Amino acid sequence: MTQTQQPVHAEELRRLVGELLAAHDPAGTEPLEFLRARFDAGLAWVHFPVGLGGLGIPRELQSVVDKELAAANAPDNDPRRIGIGLGMAAPTILAFGSDEVKHRFLRPLWTGEEVWCQLFSEPGAGSDLASAATRAVRDGDDWLVTGQKVWTSSAHLAEWAILLTRSDPDVPKHLGMTYFVVDMTAPGVEVRPLRQITGEAEFNEVFLTDVRIPDAHRLGAVGEGWRVAQTTLMNERVAIGGRPVPRGAGMIGSVAGTWRDHPELRTAAGHDRLLELWVQAEALRLAGIRLRQQLAAGAPGPDGSAMKLTFARLQQQLTSLEVTFLGEAGLRYDDWTLRRPETIDFFGREAGYRYLRAKGNSIEGGTSEILRNIISERVLGLPSEPRVDKDVPWKDLPR
Repeated sequence: MTQTQQPVHAEELRRLVGELLAAHDPAGTEPLEFLRARFDAGLAWVHFPVGLGGLGIPRELQSVVDKELAAANAPDNDPRRIGIGLGMAAPTILAFGSDEVKHRFLRPLWTGEEVWCQLFSEPGAGSDLASAATRAVRDGDDWLVTGQKVWTSSAHLAEWAILLTRSDPDVPKHLGMTYFVVDMTAPGVEVRPLRQITGEAEFNEVFLTDVRIPDAHRLGAVGEGWRVAQTTLMNERVAIGGRPVPRGAGMIGSVAGTWRDHPELRTAAGHDRLLELWVQAEALRLAGIRLRQQLAAGAPGPDGSAMKLTFARLQQQLTSLEVTFLGEAGLRYDDWTLRRPETIDFFGREAGYRYLRAKGNSIEGGTSEILRNIISERVLGLPSEPRVDKDVPWKDLPR
């Protein structure tokens, strides 16, 4: 679209938003009813196709809709609570789901009526995800799935999951995988909490025992699961590392606020370090804007891995600075009670929580070590590491 065309689209969007607000006044409409109407009007994610929450127009025009609705105090879909569905499941379903699957799942996913989780990592297949052993065996029009998944965020809340399985052990590991949508309330699905260093259990381990999944809920072709999973993973890293934030917001804003609130603890060295991290945070924010502009032209690529890697490192550096700055007070922690939260709240807690929780940023969504490999090979074009298992049937690999 040319620059001269874009204002026309923006004005049309404002007109559509006005019609939505006139028909469904946020002050007198139930939030869920409003969200459903917004989806049906194509104003959920405008870059999605017509009939699937969008209008088939460039992604960057979503900001026009969001600003108009925010000014009208319209309800949102609580994106922190349903982030896995929005950031990972939805783009994967759009890319690989049948028409039936798209129409069944995208609307309740976006409105928050159905929470999603991601069943990828396993006890023996974390960084090397292609070694996943969870087995899917064809049974007529269904599949029977048995295995164990781990580090599953929000599994205790989720109605649905995206699932990567091993469907053919007789071929190399990347070729014998198949990808599904699975009902988390189906017989044979068991969710157990995993307590973290914070004392909470955001994560879970999930046991699957002869879970029956209809073939209609398969995403992509049989044996194409690894390619489908790459779409999920690239979107996941963008979702974690490339979220839009205003200047001075996020973790850097929290740490700068602590600095302003405690003039008696300031030092010249601490000031220099805060300024250094402020510059890094601003560079990351601007890189995120560029990445989202690139996304408007196509699917996410390996650049999202660099964003996620930098985000994790910066989060840990900032929380470490805050704890060091506060001294003894920074070591305090309010409550070690086992809780199973619905969302991660970095900013409604004390510095000790932020420091501990940030340790997970370099693990979740792809470890920093794996992301460095992706950047070196796919962005910088460096030679890949030797992989002696690349052409060996999965069943013959040592485990």
